[in-house]
Formats: sequence, structure tokens, C-alpha cells
Amino acid sequence: MVRMLNISALLAAALLMCGCQEENTQKKTNTEDPTPTPVVVEEESFAYGADISWVTEMESDGKTFKNASGQTEDLYSILSGIGMNAIRLRVWVDPDEGWCGKEDVVKKAVRAVNAGMDVMVDFHYSDYFADPGKQNKPDDWASISTSSALAEKVAEHTTEVLTALKTAGVTPKWIQIGNETRNGMLWATGQLWTDNGDIVNGWTNYATISNAGYEAAKKIFSDAYVFVHLNKASEDLEWWFTKFKNAGGKFDMIGLSHYPQSDDTSSDAYTLNTKAINNIQRYITAFSCPVMVCETGVKVSDVTTGAAVMADFVGKLEAIDNCLGVFYWEPEVYGGWKPARYTTDGWNAYDMGAFSASGQPTAILDCFGK
Repeated sequence: MVRMLNISALLAAALLMCGCQEENTQKKTNTEDPTPTPVVVEEESFAYGADISWVTEMESDGKTFKNASGQTEDLYSILSGIGMNAIRLRVWVDPDEGWCGKEDVVKKAVRAVNAGMDVMVDFHYSDYFADPGKQNKPDDWASISTSSALAEKVAEHTTEVLTALKTAGVTPKWIQIGNETRNGMLWATGQLWTDNGDIVNGWTNYATISNAGYEAAKKIFSDAYVFVHLNKASEDLEWWFTKFKNAGGKFDMIGLSHYPQSDDTSSDAYTLNTKAINNIQRYITAFSCPVMVCETGVKVSDVTTGAAVMADFVGKLEAIDNCLGVFYWEPEVYGGWKPARYTTDGWNAYDMGAFSASGQPTAILDCFGK
């Protein structure tokens, strides 16, 4: 895969080269123009990844994992062995019991580096899950109501976590500012709309908050892709990114979620795959930036169907220039396991883990790695 080049920079370089060649022609006679130095295009490896943010909590509950031979093995080693080369980890500000807090994330990220895998950091800017249905402020930020003050908190939290990772020897390749922020984040200050329509200054407020995370991340890891992330890749979201850019929003790439068996139950999974692929190709052209599928998953109740749907989707992603990769969300879940908080909240166990009841990777993950 190829990283997009900055067009303005290329034009400037071309003008400079032409000027140099003209000067050399005046100084030298009866000689050919010097051969221009070719532009070097950096190659990007395709990321076959997994978000395994639950791994330490599962291990704490006594869960172990097995390789294809049935032998107990470290989860990172198992995923690397089937061809995965990247790990995604969510970050919460002050979570119950510490899971997905700064210290927990650093430990998991170090394990990824030791396994030879790249790291994506997913900032939720909440004490628990943030998604299109809820973008709750952390308890410690609950009384903050202005976008400028929240921007300061976002920058402070982003800096603190990334500095801890850097100190531990982790260099994230991708940094996500907010999780599935279709309707903004840190509600209600950073919310974009209500049932009555767009909130006055909503896009500006959200862009201010999001950009604070972007800029803080770039100060510590200037080479990382820093980006925003939306759900439902099969829906046309070009309007959203256009409005975000017009409000001054910054991003180096586009992050998307795609759950082909649940995002739109009125369409079959293969149709949703095709819609997502078409949208991804259009965004790459429209916004001159790469795209990453940061979350995907299929129902583990029918491994054969799920594996076919996932292979169809990943195979099509691989063929797209400037699609940088795909991450399966929490594939390691098996045997009806769920975090303790799920019981408290009355939630069922996650039903799209890609490991069998005995704790082994299933055929669903066969397409993750070549």
C-alpha cells in the first residue's frame, strides 16, 4: 500500500528543480540537463490487526488461549502466528477496576511490541465505552461545559497516556481521537445534533475538542497517523467528513467500523461489504487520505458463514490502494465470557468473538494475514 503524498509539496519541489536546471543550463554549455532525483514513495504494509483490549481482564478471570494444535499459548503469540501484525487498544480516562486505563494499556502495548506487532491507540475520552449512542464525559470532567476547557483536558489526557507509552518504548503507528464520533464526543459540549437538528456551533465545538487531541498526539508522535473514527462504513459518510473539514477538523486518515451482519439487518452481509468497499474507495479520492477499518466482526454462532463473509470483505480491502488495513474487534472472546461490568449493566456476552468454545482461533480469522 502507498501513503498519499502532499500535492503542494510535490509542486514546490518541481518548481525548485526547474529553477535549478535553468541555472545549470546557463552555467554549462553542450551538456545534457542533469537527471532529476526520483521521488521516493514510502511503502505501507497492510495491517492485519485485532482489538484485544479485554485480554488482561480475561486473563485475570482465569481464561487461557490455545493455538491451532491445542496447546496453551500467549494470545499475542497466537495472533502473530496466524499472520496478524497489529494490535488496537482502547483507552479510558478513569475506568472502574483500572481495565483499559493508562497503566493497563501500557502493559498490553509493551506485549504487542515484544511480539513484533504495531500498535493503534484508541482514545475514548470517557470512563467507559463511547459510541454513537453514548459519548459521556469522564466523571472528573463532568462539570466542564466549554469546548476550550474540554480541549485542554483532552490534550492533557492524550499527552499523559502517549508519554507513558513512549517512556515504555512503544511508538504507536496509529492514534485514534474519539471512538465512533458520528455525533461528536464529550456530550453535550461536543455534540453535533439533536432530534431538532444541528446544534449551534456544534461542529466548531467538536472540531476544537478533537483537534486538541490531534495536536497533542502529533507533538509526541509526529509520524503517527492521527485520525477520527466513525461507525457503519456501509453508509455514505462523505457529507460528515466534509462538514468536519469545513469546521477546521484535522485528520491524517479515516477510521471506520464495519459489522456486515448487524449494521443493517435489512441488507445481506455481502451487499453491505460492497457498499463499504465503494465508500472507502470514494473517501480516499475525495479527501486525499488513506482509510483504515478499525473494527469489524461477524457472528461466531455460524463459523462457516462468518468466515466466508469476512474473507470476502478483507480480500476486497486488500485490493484497494491506500486502504491501510483491518482490525477484528475482540476476537479472543469465547465460552460466553463477559466482563464483570456487563453483568452489572445487564448486558449479554459479546457474540462476535472469533475463538472457539475451547479457546482456539477459528476459520473466521484465516483471512487475517498472508
